[in-house]
Parts: sequence; structure tokens; C-alpha cells
Amino acid sequence: MSNFKIIETGIADLVIIEPLVFEDERGFFLESYNKNHFEKLGLKMEFIQDNHSKSKKGVLRGLHYQSKHSQGKLVRVTKGAVWDVAVDLRTESPTFGKWYGLELNEKNKKMFYVPEGFAHGFLTLEDETEFQYKCTDFYYPEYDSGIFWNDDILKIEWPISDYGILINELVISDKDKNLEKFDYEKYYF
Repeated sequence: MSNFKIIETGIADLVIIEPLVFEDERGFFLESYNKNHFEKLGLKMEFIQDNHSKSKKGVLRGLHYQSKHSQGKLVRVTKGAVWDVAVDLRTESPTFGKWYGLELNEKNKKMFYVPEGFAHGFLTLEDETEFQYKCTDFYYPEYDSGIFWNDDILKIEWPISDYGILINELVISDKDKNLEKFDYEKYYF
């Protein structure tokens, strides 16, 4: 028996992970990671760094990737909610340039494994949202890169208005406002 269930996304190696949750009148318990259980499910990544961010509603982070030392990320929300997006940047992949998005929140407790070779970003849907993720490589600022969140080619369907957020109220860093456009001719990974 595994404490995790894998849900395929239609993009190779990009999976949703549902943990087994034990709930009673006291609250709940779940394993957020178990190397043995992950390996039995074919997830053989090794995590070497953990990150934790907190954001108010309407913050949009991404779409980020590292041009060298690509990071696989196991992401989850421990408080609040996000719309989480991954874009396949693996040039030889049959799903190169395709994206997948889903809501992660403290209630559904879903996790999203974004493997190496993907750009990643998220939009916070509630105030005080806390986002945690495990990485398969360290952060190297000199290789930090990204793709503009509202790229004309990718056409990511961000559910901005569905959550009462106005596009002109999005909180986006100056760095993220100036990220490159997606290019089918570029070699990413």
C-alpha cells in the first residue's frame, strides 16, 4: 500500500500527487514525502533544497526556470490557494510548449511534481497563501531565467477573474514583468 496516488497530466513526467490523509476530530495527518513510497511509484528524484513563500492574493510568480542546473520541484500549498502552472521546455519532448495548470490549496492537499526541463509559476488566489516546495538542485541566480506569464504563444488560461482578481491589480515583480517570450525555435533543454 502506498500513502500516495499519482494522477497523470498528459505531459510525460509531470504528475499530480494525492497524499493519503488521515482525518479525525483532532485534525489531520499526512506524509508530504516518503522516498520509499515515491520510488515504488516510479518517482526517483532526490531533493536537496526546500523553499517556502508567503504571498497575498493576486501575486503572480513566474514562469521561472534555470537555464543550467534545472530544478525539479515538488510543490504544495499549506495555507490558502494557488493556480499552479508548468510549461514543458524539453525541446525533444512531444509536448514541448504545452502547459498544464491546476488549483493547489490547503483543503485538497494535492501536490504537483514539476520535473527538470519545465518552467513553473503560480497565481495566489487567497491572502496569506503559503507555498512550499522541494527542489532537486540548488538555486543558482546566474542561471535564473523565465518566460513571460501572459505569453501570446503559450496562451496559458490563468483564472484571474474567476477569483475576483482584476488583471491590473496583479502583483508581479519587475523581473517577472520583463521575462522573455516563448520561442519554438529556441533550445531550452
